[in-house]
Amino acid sequence: MSHTIPMTKESYEALQEELKRLIREERPRVIQDIAEARSHGDLSENAEYDAAKNRQAFIEGRILELQGKLARAYVVDLTGMKPDKVVFGATVTLYDTATEEEVTYKIVGEEEADIKLGKISCTSPVGKALIGHKLDDSVKIKVPSGLKEYEIIDIKYV
Repeated sequence: MSHTIPMTKESYEALQEELKRLIREERPRVIQDIAEARSHGDLSENAEYDAAKNRQAFIEGRILELQGKLARAYVVDLTGMKPDKVVFGATVTLYDTATEEEVTYKIVGEEEADIKLGKISCTSPVGKALIGHKLDDSVKIKVPSGLKEYEIIDIKYV
C-alpha cells in the first residue's frame, strides 16, 4: 500500500491534529488508566483493565493508520490557479436539468468524503465524471438511480 493519497490541505491538517491529540493526550491517559486498573488487583476479573487495554489497542492502531496516511499524503494546493475546470479540491455548483435544482459539491479524497457536508470522493461516479470538465459543460453521469444530467454553473478553488 505505498500509493499516494490525494487530500486537501484542510484534511491533511485535521489528520495531523488528530495524530497529535492521540499521541499527546489519549495515549498518556490510557497508560494512566491501565496503571490505575492494575493497582486494583486481580487482572483476570478486572473490567476496567480490559477496557483500558482495548482502548489502548484502538489508539495505537489509529496512530499507525494516521501515520501511514500522512506519510503517503499528497496535498493538492489550488492557490493561485485559475478555476477554469473541475479538478481535485474544486468546489462545483451544478444545475440538475431534471429537477431544476442546484447542488454544490467539493471534490475530495475518499477519506474526506461526506455527502452531508457536500464533499464527494474523486473516485465516486459523480466525482469521476466531473473532473476535467469546464464551466457551462453539460455532464451525463450514470448513478445508481439512473442517468443524471448536470450543467456546471460555477467552479471555485476554495
